[in-house]
Amino acid sequence: MSDDPTHVREFFGSRAADWDTRFPDDGPAYAAAVQELGLRPGDAVLDAGCGTGRALTPLRAAVGPSGTVLGADLTPEMLERAVAAGRGGTSGTAALLLTDVGHLPVRDGALDAVFGAGLVSHLAEPVAGLRELARVVRPGGRLALFHPIGRAALAARHGRQITPDDLRAEPRLRPVLAEAGWRLVSYVDENARYLAMAEREA
Repeated sequence: MSDDPTHVREFFGSRAADWDTRFPDDGPAYAAAVQELGLRPGDAVLDAGCGTGRALTPLRAAVGPSGTVLGADLTPEMLERAVAAGRGGTSGTAALLLTDVGHLPVRDGALDAVFGAGLVSHLAEPVAGLRELARVVRPGGRLALFHPIGRAALAARHGRQITPDDLRAEPRLRPVLAEAGWRLVSYVDENARYLAMAEREA
């Protein structure tokens, strides 16, 4: 289910106001996934498709005051909710960017890691989008593709069955990541969470 940017913006824009209240218990899952990125104080990290910014607080805690956290999203209403919730950052080391993650205003190799919650299924061109994320990450840097529930649970929530052609399925995701410059290093898909971790190839 890949979407063009206009459709994504309309879909999430209309849902921004009550997004956090619809999923109030996801905070611990976000924090646990951020912890697995292995960020260190002083690191620079991007939350790609940050939405209302639920990952921004644990990301800032992980990199500390000397680190940098960027949140990028193409839906203005989502970023407005992030600011209203106090997740927008209070210093020069944190910033929210209104941009398509397929075209980031970030220099090559500037980041140590990327966190993407619910991101990959909304990329209009998955290989190109993941390649852009690889461009902005240093060799050896990490990518976390996360969702607070697994594929089967998410499909059931929407009244659908899980399908093998789902891009998030490991046999499909691994070659797409490889083509984009990433090596899949771990993959978890259980009811309580989905987390695919990849490393930026040299």
